[in-house]
Amino acid sequence: MLTLLEQFKYAHFDIRVRVVAVDALYGTGEFLDKAEMVFGCQVISQIRGNQKVGFRKELIGVAKYFQQYPGQVVDIKIRGGETIKAHVSSARLYVDAHKKKRFVIAIKYQGEQEPRYLVASDMSWRTMDIVEAYTFRWLAEVFFEDWKLYQGWGQLAKQPDDDGSRRGLILSLLCDHCLLSHPQQLARLENNLPAATVGSLLEKTRVEALLNFIHSLLNADNPQQKLASLANAVEDVFHLAPSKKHLAGKDLGRLAPSPSLFYRAKLAMTTV
Repeated sequence: MLTLLEQFKYAHFDIRVRVVAVDALYGTGEFLDKAEMVFGCQVISQIRGNQKVGFRKELIGVAKYFQQYPGQVVDIKIRGGETIKAHVSSARLYVDAHKKKRFVIAIKYQGEQEPRYLVASDMSWRTMDIVEAYTFRWLAEVFFEDWKLYQGWGQLAKQPDDDGSRRGLILSLLCDHCLLSHPQQLARLENNLPAATVGSLLEKTRVEALLNFIHSLLNADNPQQKLASLANAVEDVFHLAPSKKHLAGKDLGRLAPSPSLFYRAKLAMTTV
């Protein structure tokens, strides 16, 4: 993963990365430190509840620590859009596995029985900035949904195993790139609007192709009025849906350190 991040930075040096958000698989101290060095930005991951943290000169599980500090209910914006409520508590704690202090957050969304625990590399960020920034990680799940459900690369894929997965992913990305040239997609991008979903564009192009086919068959007999009526019906039935993968026009939060907290971050680095 670190190699991919380095390759991305080299290939897309003009893109500013403000947050790296990953799941628990990459919650190691080495990953957080090296990813932060690659982009010079905040890195957020998850850690397990049994991870040991420093508390009153002892090491206890992070879940046990936050049982004593349950936090409060707050409103959280999900990817700059809808707002939900969650229990949130945070502290700058020494994480034994990382051998340094981190910004550790316990968060429990409504309807969940157990909290999850976030860890952030830059301790000068505010708690809510970290929590809302981490919601962007789920954009990966939105991509998987598009990939499997809308583009046919799920269980019905004709090539199984690793080779089939790689080829399916390449075909999926090529399909995405081709759809960027769709006139309505171009119009959205040029006007700084959220791009349309792959699924809605595919449905649209399928119907357009069908109309073109019918038109070519019936043009000689000149049933123009009927075709025009059908085309109007298509416009009324099929609508392009805004994509949650594209964030234009949404409030993304500050996603930046808070100058007033620099001293706390510095103090936390010098104490256990």
